[in-house]
Amino acid sequence: MVSEADYKPGLEDVPAAKSAISFLDGKKARLEYRGIPVEVLAKESNFEEVCWLLIKGELPTQKQLADFDDELRQRRAIHFRLKEMIRCLPADGHPMDALHSTVAALGMFYPCPNVQDPARNWDATCRLIAALPTLVAAYARTRRGQEILEPRDDLDHAANFYYMLFGKEPTPATRKVLDATLILHAEHTMNASTFTARVTASTLATPYHVVASAIGALSGPLHGGANEEALRQFEEIGDPRNVKSWLEGKIAANPKFKVMGIGHRVYKVKDARATVLQEIAEHMFAETQRPKNYEIALELERICNEIYGPKGIYPNVDFYSGVIYQALGIPTDVFTPIFAIARVAGWLAHWHEQLQNNRIYRPEQIYIGRTDVAYVPLEQRP
Repeated sequence: MVSEADYKPGLEDVPAAKSAISFLDGKKARLEYRGIPVEVLAKESNFEEVCWLLIKGELPTQKQLADFDDELRQRRAIHFRLKEMIRCLPADGHPMDALHSTVAALGMFYPCPNVQDPARNWDATCRLIAALPTLVAAYARTRRGQEILEPRDDLDHAANFYYMLFGKEPTPATRKVLDATLILHAEHTMNASTFTARVTASTLATPYHVVASAIGALSGPLHGGANEEALRQFEEIGDPRNVKSWLEGKIAANPKFKVMGIGHRVYKVKDARATVLQEIAEHMFAETQRPKNYEIALELERICNEIYGPKGIYPNVDFYSGVIYQALGIPTDVFTPIFAIARVAGWLAHWHEQLQNNRIYRPEQIYIGRTDVAYVPLEQRP
């Protein structure tokens, strides 16, 4: 029997699984996918290769990558009935709600009823990675009264998603920064949505339900919506010259005020993903100019480092990703769905890993309620 002394709110520091997928050292800003630093992958690799690495455990050969890339391109298109469903969704709904619904529906059109079938599992894996960008772009366009664009099989994963959103090809620098954001968000050890995916997977639910449940967890503002909130605070500040007075006013009103995108439950130094994202984004900004919100973010980081740095509180990847998505012209409420487009690789890697030596999750609880309570008939209650 467990006692209250065993209770860890939020399961903090409680191992929930053994995993070989990713490694995180928050004190040294180290995040590795299958042993390879994420900043190296963001600069040297591409999202398709990273998906293979996370799911298969090793970097692919040239032939394996070419075949995998071809399998993804073949599965980008979605059933016409699913398009009709998307067109019927409320235009003022949140894109995460649309994605949650359509991923679950995707499994009805391309079923994977038996998760003990490796061929079906692989088909579902490729389809989920390939189709999520199509689902996100389709809803983003229909709610604006635009036609759904068919995916293009002559473009890679990141470039095709950009095309389906905007109807034009990205510049090389834009394609690279979008591809890098997908890599940097693809996996992050046992976070809330990944844990949700593994719990669902442990019941032997279909991969579509696994991913849909993870999307539900990601939709919460404490998990996937931080970059939206960070962007809103930059908009509120308005100008780099206002940063100091804005922050002083917030702290004066609430000494426990938290700057969105600053601090992380695991990282005690600056998030390596934020650092590499800035570096890649600078190449994109060189084609145009630095957005004002990016300048605000830089100044806010500088001042926050002076105040919070000694406490081990630094920017995480959400601090800059929203600014970069905005610079790409992406609507704010599509930021978190893009997070899902990336993180589906990690979720599926954990799904495959969970199935290898599966045991259904059944944690304990600390009961704090009453016992031996007498039932009072309805007519005798006050």
